[in-house]
Amino acid sequence: MDYSKIIDHTLLKTDATKKDLDKLLKEAKEYKFASVCVSPIWVNYCSAQLKGSGVNVCTVIGFPQGATPTAVKVFETNQAISDGAAEVDMVISVGKLKDADNEYLKNDIKAVVDAARGKALTKVIIEACLLTDEEKVRACKLAVAAGADFVKTSTGFSTGGATKQDVALMKKTVGNNARIKAAGGIRSRKEADEMIAAGAQRLGTSHGVDIVKG
Repeated sequence: MDYSKIIDHTLLKTDATKKDLDKLLKEAKEYKFASVCVSPIWVNYCSAQLKGSGVNVCTVIGFPQGATPTAVKVFETNQAISDGAAEVDMVISVGKLKDADNEYLKNDIKAVVDAARGKALTKVIIEACLLTDEEKVRACKLAVAAGADFVKTSTGFSTGGATKQDVALMKKTVGNNARIKAAGGIRSRKEADEMIAAGAQRLGTSHGVDIVKG
């Protein structure tokens, strides 16, 4: 398997500097990762540096809590695409999910999907570590109903990351109606293989080079 083609080479640390980004970009070009996943302020720079490389720029929306108003998420999405993002990973409002405000959740996701339609892939982060299985299933179904391209396990900034059990449940829920991105805590080839076996079609990790090298 060509692991590089399914890895979003990720740097979302709060204190990431331009020097850190340059290292990420160098590795992305060398290993031909699917994308680099960076904070919104770096999208324009990364897009310019990766032009013609075949590596996409991915960024995050409503990150990491998902508790920003829908209009703000839409603004962030439009700005990111204008700056050169080809993929956007949005965080749901976990509180609204727990309140069973399904209409809000679906509309929140759909607004971002509509803003990105035809311009960028959309991935919906459900923050599985904070959810019951019922909530995970409901979040995935709402993401599919809203037209998202992917459902994603985690931000990596909460109480836990991806688990093979969550990936399997998400895959069972969405079937072929959306793809699965596993992210958070994936550091080795063994962990990557477990996620792929469970149904993940994209991996978000800051250890992409280690995984490719095995």
